[in-house]
Amino acid sequence: MDRPPGLRTCLYDTARLEAVIDAMARQAAGLFSGREPLAVVGVLRRGAPLADRIGAAMARRYGIPAPLRLDLKIKRYADDLRLLHPETLLREDASQAALDLRGYGLLVVDDVLFTGHSLLRAVAHLAERQPAVIRVAALVDRGAAQLPVRADVTGVRLDIAPADIIECNVPPYEADFRIELLQPERGR
Repeated sequence: MDRPPGLRTCLYDTARLEAVIDAMARQAAGLFSGREPLAVVGVLRRGAPLADRIGAAMARRYGIPAPLRLDLKIKRYADDLRLLHPETLLREDASQAALDLRGYGLLVVDDVLFTGHSLLRAVAHLAERQPAVIRVAALVDRGAAQLPVRADVTGVRLDIAPADIIECNVPPYEADFRIELLQPERGR
């Protein structure tokens, strides 16, 4: 992936993010009764490995049975925040789409909650499958949602300038687990 030019500042490194993930797992574990089966749904791309981390931490540290793992491919914006799809694009693997999620507790995980379009699309799609409850987790909440979407579980909230970009670097897509602030070069 080409990285847009600009000033990059590391806000959270791997060690700090491991603590953030553990805190998110604790928050998430407290949201589910334990009576319903749990599925953790990652929003591709970076929400999927975050869902893996949070689901594993919930099982390891908080006694939650290992959750079912699902993924949704949702795309609206490019990494540099250019609009790619006016209608938020959603794709789901056919084998996962066939699963009966009635009665499940769902935790939808994404890397950044910005305008809310992607997460609203995910929640609306999953609600049609009649789960018992849907909760949303975001590693970063920019506090700028334009739609009635909120994260029930938030790793960090970062209030930044509208033109600035939060880059979540998440293995296996990047080498290091970190959150960077990108202040794009202006006037190019």
